[in-house]
Amino acid sequence: MNPSVTDILIRPDAFFRDRINSKEDLKFPLLIVLAGSLVAAAYGYLVGGLTARMMASAMPGIETVILLSSVIGALIGTFVFWIIWSGVIYLLTMAFKGTGSFKRVLEVVGYGYLPQLFGSLITLIVAIQYIPRITVPTITSAGLQDPAVVQEAMRAFMHDPAMRELTQISSLITIVFLLWSANIWIFGTKHARNVSPRDAALCVGIPVIAYILYMTYNLGVM
Repeated sequence: MNPSVTDILIRPDAFFRDRINSKEDLKFPLLIVLAGSLVAAAYGYLVGGLTARMMASAMPGIETVILLSSVIGALIGTFVFWIIWSGVIYLLTMAFKGTGSFKRVLEVVGYGYLPQLFGSLITLIVAIQYIPRITVPTITSAGLQDPAVVQEAMRAFMHDPAMRELTQISSLITIVFLLWSANIWIFGTKHARNVSPRDAALCVGIPVIAYILYMTYNLGVM
């Protein structure tokens, strides 16, 4: 069965009801996560470029290291998120005597990542508009030896008006599309682990709400 993007996004219960009768297949979820990792890497490159500019005077040649770290970290991080999130849902459903393989959970979590792929694309477009407007402080080699100077530079960077707006908009986009993904994961978990809708909602909702609270807290302390 070829997956229907429309069904995944707006009719996840019917999609997974049909999908559960087929053998686990990670090809399409893997493509979704891979696409998300590439978009995240592009975003990481843009934001990493700002940090590279900040450190360029203090450590000549560090720009390449920072950019590579940002891109590779984003590429790997997306896949790590996929595995960890699947593991959390799998473990939580064990408390409700869920059945079904971990591979099936990986499959449904991968499908549910689709809204976040769209959210990441929007965030990337927003970043392209905002990043040229961000003022990046410069840390000299002498300043690098003083933790107070580095801390002040980072504070000025994070509190730059354009940077603050970008962070706030990006966080809002993440939350909106994460909630959309959560809706898909609930129905996917229900079928993948053979648990009730209520139990699936709890197993998905608890980590999602915890993550949203964490993001909201970080915004509050900026």
